[in-house]
Formats: sequence, structure tokens, C-alpha cells
Amino acid sequence: EKRVEIERAQREVANKVDRIITKLGIEHDSQGNRAKAYLYCLETRCPETGWMVPMAPSWVISRTHCVIAKLAPDHASRTFGIEIFTGVSADEMQAAEQGTIREGNLVYDLDDKTYRTPIKTLRGDYRDAEGNTANKLRRWGKNDFKPQHDDVFQERLYCIQWITRETLMVHRPTTFFAAISDEDLDRERKVERIIAKNLKRWQGKGLIPDMIIESGYNTDQPIRERGWMYWHQLFDPRTLLMAGLVSKIGNQAVDKFNLNTLLDNSGRLVRWHSTPPHKAGGGRDLPANVFSNQALNTLFNFASRSWWSAANVLRYEYPGGFAFSSVTQVVASSAPDASVSADLFVTDPPYADAVHYHEISEFFIAWLRKNAPLPFDKWTWDSRRDLAIKGSGDDFRRGMVEAYKAMTDHMPDNGMQCVMFTHQDSGVWSDMVSIFWASGLQVVGAWYIATETTSELKKGGYVQGTVILMLRKRPAGDRPGFKQRLLPEVKREVDAQIKQMMHLNTETAAKMGAPVFNDSDLQMAGYAAALKVLTGYTSIGGEDVTAFALRPRRKGETTVVDEIVEQAAETANSLLVPDGLDRETWAAVGGMQRFYLRMLDMETTGAAKLDNYQNFAKAFRVADYAAVMASIKPNAARLKSVTEFQSRDLTDRTEIGPTPLGALIVAIQEFLAEKDPTVVMANLRDALVDYLDKRPVLMDMADFIAAKARGPEIRRAAEAIAGRIRNQRLQ
Repeated sequence: EKRVEIERAQREVANKVDRIITKLGIEHDSQGNRAKAYLYCLETRCPETGWMVPMAPSWVISRTHCVIAKLAPDHASRTFGIEIFTGVSADEMQAAEQGTIREGNLVYDLDDKTYRTPIKTLRGDYRDAEGNTANKLRRWGKNDFKPQHDDVFQERLYCIQWITRETLMVHRPTTFFAAISDEDLDRERKVERIIAKNLKRWQGKGLIPDMIIESGYNTDQPIRERGWMYWHQLFDPRTLLMAGLVSKIGNQAVDKFNLNTLLDNSGRLVRWHSTPPHKAGGGRDLPANVFSNQALNTLFNFASRSWWSAANVLRYEYPGGFAFSSVTQVVASSAPDASVSADLFVTDPPYADAVHYHEISEFFIAWLRKNAPLPFDKWTWDSRRDLAIKGSGDDFRRGMVEAYKAMTDHMPDNGMQCVMFTHQDSGVWSDMVSIFWASGLQVVGAWYIATETTSELKKGGYVQGTVILMLRKRPAGDRPGFKQRLLPEVKREVDAQIKQMMHLNTETAAKMGAPVFNDSDLQMAGYAAALKVLTGYTSIGGEDVTAFALRPRRKGETTVVDEIVEQAAETANSLLVPDGLDRETWAAVGGMQRFYLRMLDMETTGAAKLDNYQNFAKAFRVADYAAVMASIKPNAARLKSVTEFQSRDLTDRTEIGPTPLGALIVAIQEFLAEKDPTVVMANLRDALVDYLDKRPVLMDMADFIAAKARGPEIRRAAEAIAGRIRNQRLQ
């Protein structure tokens, strides 16, 4: 009955907001069609030509209906019109994939000439007196909610997704996309006038934030890249209006949490998401959400929901469940201050410096701190950055130990802790061993669960799951461990864990067309398996584990735990044979060869995150992975292709030069240089002392490169080399 009452009250809130929006006349056109989503882009004046140029990484709007935007130059006003076309050809769709933002530059064509200006030049980036990066963007004031006329970056509404009047009440309404008319701009200006009139008053009442953005790792990004100084500036005027109305009308706790859902699904940080019909979950055109990853990413084009669309992402109906009576208590406190005993603690701890939760929580705190409902009005609405466990190394380890020790002390002997953890750095997993040791805990179970949804931001190499660790108090008594005994035990545990996950991958791929886990997931599962073994011991090599865990680490020190965790990663990687490579070949190579072949395979999935290369370089014990990299940009990393290797890269002084893979790369280069194939094969044979033994490995690697290399000419050359090795007559 209570649930039904809450749902009824929530629907009433939604209906009230809808009546206000309808009365204002800001979502319906003159034909009675209702807006579903609004697509915006930034635009800026190019210093070279003086033209105002729209900014977007892509002009594709709908892959389902083949809708694109095209720029139409207007020489009289020195601006570009934006035209919308539906049902275009595949070639036009492909051309539209390339927008005016390319590799950090504004790029556009005008009068048969291409203009290119770095974004950092438009911002006016420079180094200040302390050596920090600064720029000349205007810092927005407390009353700003849209760009001023002389700001570097302006905003432009360029397309609206409409619902036809006839299908407004249908479960799956008919939608279409249209360019912007004068009527649309009039409605846009009306929304801006409403916000301008009410902003100060609504901020005073706490309906819209007036909280300044405090500097931090994540929170510096919107300040640096857009000049936004207050949290409300992360939202466009239309979202501010909707969120302000929900804040005003909704007085229950559930309404406020629905407000959070609205904030995550609309505003200046929301991507426009379009998937083709043939993809899993495809055939959809809609705004995505802010926290597609755990950062505050500024965008060059963004999507804002209409109220009709926003109301559909809010949860007004809750499914029924088991009825039971319980006594509940909600307490907000830091973990080291835990004062209530419990049989079970479930934690999702900070992942070293991977996610700055204490900063990004302020995205929501800014909206709730002055307008929190009962009983949350008694909470301290502050992120308490000074109390956050952050960073890595000794500080991270000490803070985590303090938190987990407090929970362990308030847990009975038969109690349990469930820890959800995700990190790709073996050093962080070594720290977790120390943390659990010093907290008096032992991992008794570890398994891997796919928890992440796939998105364009997560393509290639991002972990798709979370390690679930179950822990109990470590039993009393002494259980010494020694490296020579631990390594085989860790290897067996890792082997069992990886094989179980690979079996699940095979079953899932057969039924759904794609595996559940990628290489990064499987590598991380190896760390968890090592954790399970190590935390069962009370001493390692004669040293008490608690004392070992709490002592400060010396810079550059490699402990026995580091060695064992690295060994676990190596064991996992030895089982991760790249798709298309024989297991015998993978077992025969190591180090740099494994690194290059593994990353070449991962690049076919779109991997471009530098962290992936760094983590696999550590796992394969590669000393200088950068030697085989064409780019080490954080989000655009890639290997050198065969043709990008220089002679100095393939000498005996490098890690790859004296290997069979290095000799094979030289052979492919010679083949591409049109050297006599007979000479090429003779050189390949002479380059390797044990050529006969290495012949199967060379043949398999050549076939692998022929299947995985980016350039078609490289693939053809590798295929030709593989064929000649296969058919070579040896005397």
C-alpha cells in the first residue's frame, strides 16, 4: 500500500511538471508534434577566416534512419547553415562520420580549401608563471547559464528529434528529425528568458545549484575546457527548467533521487547515441548519460531531452517484491568511524587513483544540499574531500587498512565481507594483499562478474567486469609461506580461474555471438586468484605479513608479493592466446613478441587506451614498450605498423630486433620494397641461427600479421611471406 501511494504521488509530480511544460508551449510545434530530444553543437569563430564554424566530431544523427547533417556555407553572413537529410546513401553516411573536430583540431572545408586550427589555439592555452597550463577562456559568473556573445565557444541548436502528433500516446511512437526553424528558435529563447527571470530566486531556494566547482583532478576539466565555474553551468537552459520544476514540485525523497536520474541523463555532458539496427541493443537514437564513464567529459556536441523523454527515464513504477518486516537505519559516516556491529559488510572501495568519487559526487550534492528531503536533511551535504581515501602507495594503503580494520573489528568470527574491486595495475593488487593482511582478513572466494555495459567510450581493452571477493577473519594460528611453495599454488589457482572464464566465453560466444570477457578482464582475474592464495598465510619468507603490510615501501622496491602477483599475471597471459595464433607459437615466444602480437590483436577491437599497453608491457616484462609504439597518447595509443619500423628499431640492441618477429618484420619490409623474393627469404633464413626450428613459428606469425595488420599492402606481403615459408624447399 505504501508503494502504491508513493507511485501515485510520483505520477502526480510528473503530471504537474508536464502540465506546466505544455502550458508554456515550449515542446510542441505548430503541427502538434512533440519534441523528444534537442541536439546542440558548439561553434566558434575561426581566426584564420573569420567564419563562425559549427563544431562536432561527427555529423551522423541516426544510423537507423540514415540521417545526417551537412554544413552549407553562407558567404554573406560568413556562417554555415546546418541542413538535415534523411535516408541518405551508405557513402554519405560514411562521409558524415567525419565532423569538424578531428584529433584535437577544428577542421573544415571552404571554397576548395581546408582550414585546420588546434583547439588549444582557440582556447588560448599558455603556461602560467608556475608552469601550469592555463587559457584565455572567460570564467563564467554565478548568474551565467549560457555563453555571452563574445565568448570563444558559442552554442547552437542544430536538430530536433520529433514525435508525430498521431503517435504521442503509442508505446513506441514514430519519430523524425528536422532542421531548426524560426519557431524552434523562438521556443528556445523563451526557455532562456524563463531561466534568466527565475535563476537567482531558484538558486536562493536551493531548486537550482549556486555551488562553485571546487578545483580537483576531475572537476578542473569543465573549468579548463569551457570556463564553467558553477555546477548549474553543466546543464543547458531546458534541463535547468525541468530540473528546477521537479525540485520545486517533488517533495519526497524518491522525487529527489529521480531528479538525480534526470541530471545524469540530460545536459551539456550528455552524448547523442545512435546505434545501427543490426547491433545488439541497436536501432536506437537517444541521449546517453553523463556518467558513461566516471568523469566529467566536456563535449563539442551534446543532447538534451525534452520533458516527454526525461519523464521516461525517471522510475515512477517499482516492481513488487517479497514483503518482510525489518528495522533499518541509514548512517552516513566515514568507514574508519564504523561503530555498529554487522554480520556482513559489502564495500565497493576506491580503486587507488582510478576514480575520484569524492569529486564527482559533488555533481549531485550541488543540487541536494539546500533542498534535501526528510530524513536526509540532517546529513552533511559535503563530499568531505579531506576524508577521502585517494591516491596510491603508502597513503592509499594506510587509509584502506584503517577502514577495513574498523569493519573487521565490528564483525563476528563467522561474519563475512564482500569487496567489489576493479583495477588493471598489478601494483594496486599487491597493495590489496597488504591491506587485507593488515586488516586481519583472508580471501576465501573470488569470482568475476560482467557488470559493465558496452558503449563507444568503452571499446577495446576496457574491463567489462568486477572481481567479487569474499573475505572472513583470518584464523588464529601460524601458517608460514615461502616463495618456492607459493608460486605453484598461485599458478594452479590462476589456471583454474582463467579456464573457467574462457569456458564461459566460449559458451557465450556460441549463443550470443560475442564473448563476455576480454583480455584485460582475464588478466585481472589472475590477480584475484593470487590474492586468494596469498591472504591465507601469516608469514612470507619468515616475515610477519601484518608487519610487512604496514611498513613503508622504498621507491623502486620489488617485494616478494609484487613478484608473486606479477607471476600470476604472467600465468594468466600465458593462457591468453591471441585469436588466430597457434598455442604452440604463443608458448614458444615471450617478452616483446607476446606484447606486440597481443596488442596487435587487441587493436582490431578498437583498443587505443595507453593504460592497456602499459599494463600488458608489465605483465610480459617488457623493458621499453615505447620502442614499438607509433603513438603513446593517453587515448590514441597504437603500435608501429610493419612499415613504420626504422632500421635502428630492429638491431640486436633492441628487444624486438634479435627475435623471430623482428626478422619477420624486416622480411616483410624487404618484400614491400620489391626486393627479389628469393633474396628476401635467404636473408630471413640467415638472420636466425635456428631457422629450421623457428620455421613453424615464423609461418604462424606471418599468417597472424596477414590477418591482423591495418594496411592491406602489409597483409598481402605477410601472406606472401607465409606462403613462401610454407612451400620453401630446404636442403
